[in-house]
Amino acid sequence: MVVTGAASAMAAKQAERLKEDGNSCFKKERFGAAIDAYTEAITLSPKVPVYWTNRALCHMKRKDWTRVEEDCRKAVQLDHNSVKAHYMMGLSLLQREDYADGVKALQRALDLGRGANPTGYMVEEIWEELAKAKYMEWELASARRSWELNSLKETCEAALNQQRALDMSRTDESSEEDYTSHTERLKALDRVFEKAAEDDKPTEVPDYLCCNITLEIFRDPVISPSGVTYERAAILEHINKVGKFDPITREKLDPSKLVPNLAIKEAVASFLEKHVWAYKVGS
Repeated sequence: MVVTGAASAMAAKQAERLKEDGNSCFKKERFGAAIDAYTEAITLSPKVPVYWTNRALCHMKRKDWTRVEEDCRKAVQLDHNSVKAHYMMGLSLLQREDYADGVKALQRALDLGRGANPTGYMVEEIWEELAKAKYMEWELASARRSWELNSLKETCEAALNQQRALDMSRTDESSEEDYTSHTERLKALDRVFEKAAEDDKPTEVPDYLCCNITLEIFRDPVISPSGVTYERAAILEHINKVGKFDPITREKLDPSKLVPNLAIKEAVASFLEKHVWAYKVGS
């Protein structure tokens, strides 16, 4: 038992050295050598999730998305809270156009990232990838809905015109009233289909859902003691680079006094659920 424990400890120590070798190769962009080092580490200690995510990152650099997904799934099995594993798995799923599962994986990565380090660089990166993924998913669905609506509208117009022609064939002359009635039906049809397409037409995002600093829709809104809501990353950057004061009210502002604005966060989520086009970064 002692021998087994000692051997296990030696294997774990050797695996860590191999991980460091892999990290060194990665920094030099020697991704093949890094993969070999991480693979040896995995062979020695297969239950360490970071070895799997490190190797997945190398595969991602080589755009080998199938292996990225495989390694990330293994990492998630070992650590359900691995931000990097969920993030890279989401990206790999998007590469094979599995938008639904890709979005789920990215959303999970974002939730975990915000919990672990709300101001970390990965949170911003993940949000942007999630936004692009949701927008692409919406764009495909929107195009399909548009085609379906146009096809149905054309069918309805053809039916009305056919009925109009049939009515005219049954009488020697067409009255002004008949023509007006037909025209009104066509206009009513236009209104119905225009209303049906409303949710897929980008408009303006309400001001109260946008940060006064970034002028973009909120991602992680926090409220200051003076009652003004800001994007967390933006107000923290202001505090660090400009000064500890509220940029709107000019009152003193300590970062520890910022609290999540859950009401605005919920309002943004509700708005984005109905108007997915608003996810477009920089829109």
